Amino acid sequence: MKIAVDVMGGDLAPKAAIQGARAAVIKREDINIFLVGDRSAVPESLLSLATHARIEWVEASEIIDTAEAPVQAVRQKQDSSLVRTVRLVRDGEADAAISAGNTGALMAAGLFVLGRLSGIERPALSAILPSFHGWGVLMLDVGANLDPRPYQLYQYGVMGSIYCREVYGIENPKVALLNVGIEPEKGPALVREAHQLLEKDPEVNFVGNLEPRELLQGQADVVVTEGFAGNVALKAIEGAARDIFREVRAALLGGMRQKLGALLIKDGLRRLRNRWDYQEQGGAPLLGLNQILYKCHGSSDERAFYRTLLRADDYCRHDSQNRIRERIKEGAEA
Repeated sequence: MKIAVDVMGGDLAPKAAIQGARAAVIKREDINIFLVGDRSAVPESLLSLATHARIEWVEASEIIDTAEAPVQAVRQKQDSSLVRTVRLVRDGEADAAISAGNTGALMAAGLFVLGRLSGIERPALSAILPSFHGWGVLMLDVGANLDPRPYQLYQYGVMGSIYCREVYGIENPKVALLNVGIEPEKGPALVREAHQLLEKDPEVNFVGNLEPRELLQGQADVVVTEGFAGNVALKAIEGAARDIFREVRAALLGGMRQKLGALLIKDGLRRLRNRWDYQEQGGAPLLGLNQILYKCHGSSDERAFYRTLLRADDYCRHDSQNRIRERIKEGAEA
């Protein structure tokens, strides 16, 4: 499989993307990677890491910053690393694209350059959340569509279910709607109508509504919500995890007695930290686009890029995109 990576996107660019790519080609012998960016802006020490038979550079002279207006930036900076990365997929040179750059610009490039899957009304930005029980949670949408219609939420549930089955090997993924209560009549009209659509589909293992306090308890593999609530939930969880671990660390290193206690529980703390570290989860796809596009967290390090490359490779290898395409087509015809 051939995967294009935006080297200049993200807080830790270009180091994180290059190191992650190097680790991926060493791990899997059939991954080929395009590194897209301005080589003249990359230190020689990092360029040496990209010297590999299955790593190829694609020059891009511009960068889209995080503060730029997404649509305008995509239209004006056609030679940016982000746009060039997406175009490699459109032109058939790569099977998937990955970027940790400007989220809005990546979504705009996905829509303008790749287009939507036939039958999909609005694509969704997904994210992998940790959970206390099970593999994790795929939540969508987390910011792409702030004003969806019920049928669009239904489509998110279908796409998320197929993605979890194909990429994570979950035989019958449980799909839930994020809501203020578990009763079907709870919540705004948007959620109530989406509930009716999901429960009518026999191919979706819909388990009903899920309250936010149960989001990380493993009760669902796929959690569907609109983009505003999804983005708020995602950032609240990230912030809470960061602050809690910072306070725990400070408490355990406060004195000699605390440090001795920390030594006794360090293995358990390490496992807990790894479970909540989004770098270990990697990026997630923008589901609903005509081709495969992954978004990494803006602060992604080499581990996140490495894991995202492996996920994208699995997605391509299982032909999951065409399975989603066929399923959506069947639903639209019905």
